[in-house]
Amino acid sequence: MGVGEINHTYSHPPKKSGQVAPLILGLQPSALIDHVAKVDSSLLDRIPGDIGGSIPVAIEDLESILSKVISADDTSPLKTLAGGSVANTIRGLSVGFGVSCGIIGARGDDEQGHVFVSNMLSNEVNLSRLRIKEGPTAQCVCLVDAVGNRTMRPCLLGAVRLQFDELTREDLRGSKWLLMRYAFHNLELKRNAIRLAKQEGVSVSIDLASFEMVRNHRPSLLELLASGDVDLCFANEDEARELLSGEAKDGPEAALDFLAKHCQWAVVTLGPNGSMAKHGEEMVRVPATGETKAVDATGAGDLFASGFLYGLVKGLPLEDCCKVGACSGGAVIRSLGGEVIPENWQWVYKQMNTKGLPVPNRLTLTD
Repeated sequence: MGVGEINHTYSHPPKKSGQVAPLILGLQPSALIDHVAKVDSSLLDRIPGDIGGSIPVAIEDLESILSKVISADDTSPLKTLAGGSVANTIRGLSVGFGVSCGIIGARGDDEQGHVFVSNMLSNEVNLSRLRIKEGPTAQCVCLVDAVGNRTMRPCLLGAVRLQFDELTREDLRGSKWLLMRYAFHNLELKRNAIRLAKQEGVSVSIDLASFEMVRNHRPSLLELLASGDVDLCFANEDEARELLSGEAKDGPEAALDFLAKHCQWAVVTLGPNGSMAKHGEEMVRVPATGETKAVDATGAGDLFASGFLYGLVKGLPLEDCCKVGACSGGAVIRSLGGEVIPENWQWVYKQMNTKGLPVPNRLTLTD
């Protein structure tokens, strides 16, 4: 599979005839802004809800949490950036690996919407398929403790989002991959996206989102996988266990085998224990990269997907795809937020070079 010519366009109207479509598109129905901060346990104790969880909050609660973070005697500043699993993966593919990428979704014409646009454009992501709507852009507070664990409070109520009937074949035409995250509340949109992708000859990649999503909406997920329309599926270890919960064999290996029966490529990430992947009869297991201390676990799986997909579009062997994923996934946890900062991309390239993997050349990535 070739990478195709790199071309970046940033206009907001639908792409015009003659423009080269991004190689990879990410479907994120709602643009999202993450407010990320390193905090101590005393502040977490003052936040309603369980530490380490993700509980939806109203805008007033989100603003109250932000005020506590800002006023806290903490040397770590608040970091505000475009967020969301799909956005994290697309941003990594674009700025770190030089693959032409775009986002499909909607954002509000507000301060948060403009921050999302600024962050993604600065990382060379095509936003010509990002709709502008009246209403607020989704936000999330991500509080990171001393060992890198996250406590998340998303504010999604009333946020603008792309509706299922607003997606068109034109959005997908000319691209090779469509990335999305499994979510039951957007399932109608996801099904329509997959249907249109198949009509356009676009391959589909799905991330299983969270073990709670798999647990609570397993029948719909199994139906989606059984359709045979999902070409690549990413799951972490917890999601993999939930996928086959109650079965005689329900561990990561069994889940990998199950996914590989329905998808051309199946990947299960195992945190510090590396990853497993299967394509046809080929199965590989790859260790994690280096002795990286986790500053913030946000985006580890998302950036693993960036590296894996880079390897896939470059035509690398399955094991090497996992190795690249291990490098980029290991890099993002070295700093706050779901994006890899420039010095950590240099760390990625050094790791790749050491392992004999092809380091991206932004000027010649036209295979």
